[in-house]
Amino acid sequence: MAVATVAAALLAALGGALWLATRRFSGARGQRMQGGGDRSLMHGKTVLITGANSGLGRATASELLRLGARVIMGCRDRARAEEAAGQLRQELGRAAGQEPNATEGQLVVKELDLASLRSVRAFCQELLQEEPRLDVLINNAGIFQCPYMKTEDGFEMQFGVNHLGHFLLTNLLLGLLKSSAPSRIVVVSSKLYKYGDINFEDLNSEQSYNKSFSYSRSKLANILFTRELARRLEGTNVTVNVLHPGIVRTNLGRHIHIPLLARPLFNLVSWAFFKTPQEGAQTSIYLASSPEVEGVSGRYFGDCKEEDLLPKAMDESVARKLWDISEVMVGILK
Repeated sequence: MAVATVAAALLAALGGALWLATRRFSGARGQRMQGGGDRSLMHGKTVLITGANSGLGRATASELLRLGARVIMGCRDRARAEEAAGQLRQELGRAAGQEPNATEGQLVVKELDLASLRSVRAFCQELLQEEPRLDVLINNAGIFQCPYMKTEDGFEMQFGVNHLGHFLLTNLLLGLLKSSAPSRIVVVSSKLYKYGDINFEDLNSEQSYNKSFSYSRSKLANILFTRELARRLEGTNVTVNVLHPGIVRTNLGRHIHIPLLARPLFNLVSWAFFKTPQEGAQTSIYLASSPEVEGVSGRYFGDCKEEDLLPKAMDESVARKLWDISEVMVGILK
């Protein structure tokens, strides 16, 4: 009797998962068809994507390449980035009916470790020397719910990579973005920002550390940064918007431990309910390329539509204070 009950429950769960998956994939196909895009939409534009060797970043790079963009991959692990770049060149060459080396100049790999301010500065110095323009910056890279550890400069890892590394990167590239205007900045945040708070007394989580809350705080910081940057960029023809990609099947959750016995169920649930990287990347691609958001700035998007924010993500005084403190932390101001 017990076995029959368990079997029935599993069948019901599987049936429900399949039904929901069918509905979700049908919607995702419709969204991709609507955003299929002109293959020359991004022709002549240079796009920098952080963390572009896997997951959302790789999917974003793939589609923007298809739309004609020249893509710079800013990645921590150069070997993995070169491997991903080779695969992307092959995919792009096949789609265009060309040899992979014919697309060599459209994809550039550069080493960028957002856990090191020294690396960020070296990356920007090299890029500014080599690149005459930058049309789109996509702050995509991130780290998710890792054990407590610190960056090279002594910052809590999630806050250091997800917020401070990108904060410095963006500020160092603002001059190039302004001279390339109209240009865009796209920031990848998360719905989990709702569970975060900015504790100015312990930004480095030295008094207490909860990996989930710390991740949420870094994603709230992304939104506050975007809104304050939008205010500072008014009149420059440089826009900045922030998005949440939804729940996506990527390696971002590599620090989360799933018990062995629970993994089959987790895999089933993730297959049914989580987005693929290609689906999760749609809003990043939309904000980077769509004429519909030309001139739109300081907004929060999900599934290629503007969404409302909680009041704490729109607090201008907190955003300005966070900006000022971040400038000191990364050494822009002493």
